[in-house]
Amino acid sequence: MIGYLDISFYSRDTVVVARELLGKFLVREVDGELLMGRIIETEAYTGPGDPASHACRGPTPRSRIMFGPPGRAYVYFCYGAHHLLNVVTEQEGTAGAVLLRALEPFRGIDRMMRNRGRETKKGLLDGPGKLTRAMEITLALNGWDLKKGRILYITKGKQRTGEQISASPRIGIKEGTDKLWRFRLRT
Repeated sequence: MIGYLDISFYSRDTVVVARELLGKFLVREVDGELLMGRIIETEAYTGPGDPASHACRGPTPRSRIMFGPPGRAYVYFCYGAHHLLNVVTEQEGTAGAVLLRALEPFRGIDRMMRNRGRETKKGLLDGPGKLTRAMEITLALNGWDLKKGRILYITKGKQRTGEQISASPRIGIKEGTDKLWRFRLRT
């Protein structure tokens, strides 16, 4: 599990990266404590050909980050209620990002439960807004270089024996629902 992902991992096709992020670990360092979760669900978003993407109309002040460089955090505020964390992919100049939709709690669980006001870990990180609240990820981390290996990063990991990847339509969107770009680890 040691070792964070380098630029060669992120600077590839967004859909490939979305699948291959499954089983990796998202790590957030806060006040000397590690908050960690295993990535179990992602969604891929590309550029101008993807009507569900923030980058569908080209670079804007909000979506510019999706055009690179790869390996950066794209954090935005959604519905006036939740921060969402994406990982920028593709070669610089080509839009792409992977939304982290769900994690399996691994380390720092007590702090994550306090952050969410929960008494159990059931359902703790099973949504993109839930995982950012639990792991203290806000707009302050928008643009953060995930390749630095500190504060916020993703470490190596792998699928467990018997796990399979399911692909389905992305959720919470009105256009681009034909693409099977939501990926989840299943046992």
